[in-house]
Amino acid sequence: MGLTILVVEDEKDLSELLEYNLRKEGYAVVTARSGAEGLRMAVETEPDLVILDLMLPDIFGIDVCRTIRENDDTASVPIIMLTAKSQTADKVEGLSAGADDYLTKPFSPKELIARIKAVLRRSGRGIKKTSGRKFKCDHFSIDFESCRVLVEGKPVELTATEYKLLTCLVESNGRVLSREHLLDAVWREDAFVEPRTVDVHIRHLRTRIEHDPAHPEFIKTVRGLGYRFETGNFAKTEGD
Repeated sequence: MGLTILVVEDEKDLSELLEYNLRKEGYAVVTARSGAEGLRMAVETEPDLVILDLMLPDIFGIDVCRTIRENDDTASVPIIMLTAKSQTADKVEGLSAGADDYLTKPFSPKELIARIKAVLRRSGRGIKKTSGRKFKCDHFSIDFESCRVLVEGKPVELTATEYKLLTCLVESNGRVLSREHLLDAVWREDAFVEPRTVDVHIRHLRTRIEHDPAHPEFIKTVRGLGYRFETGNFAKTEGD
């Protein structure tokens, strides 16, 4: 597929096992054994996805994840977090830091590969983009061909999942979408995510595009039902 995966994992045996299985699936693999090295390589190698261990010897994985998201050069790279912690609060913290998925150790290589494919599918990396479709309103715009989002004329870096979630809501302008519908539309065959994951990503998305995330203008919560996108005209243009 020509896609590159960065593995940030300090356990030598696990790192080598991950590298072996990923290469067997056709991915190019680069590895880092510390958070600092992982941050450096994320910029230098421009990976298509990062597998990030939570417990690193120098920098906590949550902080590595946040730093990747704060850097304009790496902000949109999908991240799958690995950890021995299985509590819901830990998963929510990882997702809140910007991770696209969360995998608890021990796990099977088969499950990891399934999650990687699901995240890459959501990111659209290596997939031809639909041509000529755009969304515009007074506050922000989306170019579906280039996957660019502008807020008040300035580019905003979204994670792969945030972008997919936003486009799903925009294309359903005015319709209420349940969490289950969004899980099916955005995460598709990935059976490892929970409905609560939708809420975490919605909160993140609001901080990116809303004037006041606490009082959203565009992404509305419909209590007991799900979410609805509200705005003006939804424009599809051909051949732009």
